[in-house]
Amino acid sequence: MRNKKYYITTPIYYPSGNWHIGHCYTTVICDALARFHKMLGEDVFFLTGTDEHGQKIEKEAKKRGVTPMEFIDPLVARLKDMWRLLDVSYDRFIRTTDKEHTECVQKIYQKLYESGDIYKAEYSGYYCTPCESMWTEAQLVNGKCPDCGREVALQKEESYFFRLGKYADRIKKLYSDKPEFLQPKSRVNEMVNNFLNAGLQDLCVSRTTVKWGVQLPFDKNHYAYVWIDALSNYISALGYLSDDDSLFQKYWPAELHMIGKEIVRFHAIIWPAILMALGVPVPEQVYGHGWLLIGGDKLSKSKQDAVRKELTDPYELVKRYGTDAVRYFLLREIPFGSDGEYTNERFLNRVNADLANDLGNLVSRTTAMILQNFGAMPARGKVEEADKELIAMAEGLFDKVKDAVDRLNAPDALAEIFAVISRANKYIDETTPWILAKDAGKKDRLGAVLYNLAETVRICAVMLKPFITKAPELILKSFSCDVNDGFESLAFGKLKEGAKVEKLPPIFPRIDIKKELAEVEKLVEQMKEEQPAPVAETVKKEEITIDDFAKVEMRVGKVIACEAVKKSKLLHETVKVGDRTLSILSGIAKHYTAEEMIGKKVIVVTNLPPREMKGILSEGMIVCAEAPDGTLSVVSPEKDVPDGSLLS
Repeated sequence: MRNKKYYITTPIYYPSGNWHIGHCYTTVICDALARFHKMLGEDVFFLTGTDEHGQKIEKEAKKRGVTPMEFIDPLVARLKDMWRLLDVSYDRFIRTTDKEHTECVQKIYQKLYESGDIYKAEYSGYYCTPCESMWTEAQLVNGKCPDCGREVALQKEESYFFRLGKYADRIKKLYSDKPEFLQPKSRVNEMVNNFLNAGLQDLCVSRTTVKWGVQLPFDKNHYAYVWIDALSNYISALGYLSDDDSLFQKYWPAELHMIGKEIVRFHAIIWPAILMALGVPVPEQVYGHGWLLIGGDKLSKSKQDAVRKELTDPYELVKRYGTDAVRYFLLREIPFGSDGEYTNERFLNRVNADLANDLGNLVSRTTAMILQNFGAMPARGKVEEADKELIAMAEGLFDKVKDAVDRLNAPDALAEIFAVISRANKYIDETTPWILAKDAGKKDRLGAVLYNLAETVRICAVMLKPFITKAPELILKSFSCDVNDGFESLAFGKLKEGAKVEKLPPIFPRIDIKKELAEVEKLVEQMKEEQPAPVAETVKKEEITIDDFAKVEMRVGKVIACEAVKKSKLLHETVKVGDRTLSILSGIAKHYTAEEMIGKKVIVVTNLPPREMKGILSEGMIVCAEAPDGTLSVVSPEKDVPDGSLLS
């Protein structure tokens, strides 16, 4: 007997705003699983959300001169827009800045502190800001973060620690007693060999240098460090330790935490240890799926610059090809549990082959032949030998898809559905309804063939509902079926004789791939050019004394001649500075024309040693201000003062 409740979660996302198709992978999979279990009649709770605390957010907000909340609010809104665009139907979207979450986190820290599972000590280790992870020197790879390969910084500060090492043996026992807890099996070997057998270090769980976070209830100088804060969302969302914990009592433990393989360690070691310390049951299963790769590497913002031709923006993909196409590619193309690869060509080929050629063509041919020959749904008619294989495949489809979903294997589930769709297209070729239509004596047989096709299409549409969300509804409407039909409607023979049938326009128009690839590459280049420049980070330079500053001679100058230097970003200015005339090269050709500079009063550093560039001697430097977007503005005196005047 199946469990009557189903609690499924995605990891909570860092609200970067730089979304790509890889960010959609986990959430679309979870949405499909949640929809399937809802169609089974189960009580489903599907959770997703955002991880909004920590150094990254604090740092980015400071760059922009806004508060952390002002920085993240529009990013969270955009993420929710993306989920709406992809028809993701979550039951709760949690933000770690939600009041009920922060209160829950404080209670969790207090409980762990009182039980002795949290203690104060000094932390010394290597911190990766993008991953918000602490590493020992031994864990670094070539001196860099083992997860993302970026630079790390050695940090020392007073911190609270969670006694993670205390739970190593219990976690090993969890893996052996409950082999389904961590899937796929390769993840278990990785956790045991790389972490558990190597010895678990106690976990740093507070910071004093980062103030954007949950303040610890027992020490106001400390703020929660990311993982207890972030991981606790799975139970804070259900009201754990609140006045109303009815959802927690109903849905916990979760049936499934679906995550990317890069954060398996946190969910399969740290999270169960925290739950054990709290006396809370661990989730039924943690599944660490593979990555969506591009150019042979993990799809990330930094990689997109290197592989410019790939269109990875989910908004643009949905705009050009529709929600169903994006969802279908993610669910069908990526081998579940392993890494998959995204390219424009791979995406378009999958959409053309399955959605346009197989499904779209089948629906179009079936409805057209019914309307042309009968005007409405024909009678079921007599089942002949040629019909039996198709009918048997349609009748057995639910069990095969359910088995694949139980294994969390969306690609296999869709492959089973499209095997039936492919068989239906072959059935048309075998039964030749266009020939039957020419013989008045075979009208009944023609009706039976078309009825079998329509029923097969209807059953496949119902089975597709958890995976793609637009086309199934259109197909069911075209056969006058209830769009809310669920798995209880899958018996073959439900369509009514004489029911209205509507001819659909192509639900997945065939794409000219060669032409489309060329257009997409142009679009990607255009998007690159339109992308705003990153906000410049304020870097505090080495302090100097007033004597150091006094060594710099800056005077007012007047540009009396100027010309562009060919094949460069330089302007060559002739600047009158009192009784001197200086030749100066400035890299401002992108911002000023030579004509704009002539006659302009400027500030010039006049005691720099001369240097040669592009075969021209430069005897000074014109002072400019650089805006956050990289725009340069020449600095000029507020009032009209004589050239040669000294700045002091």
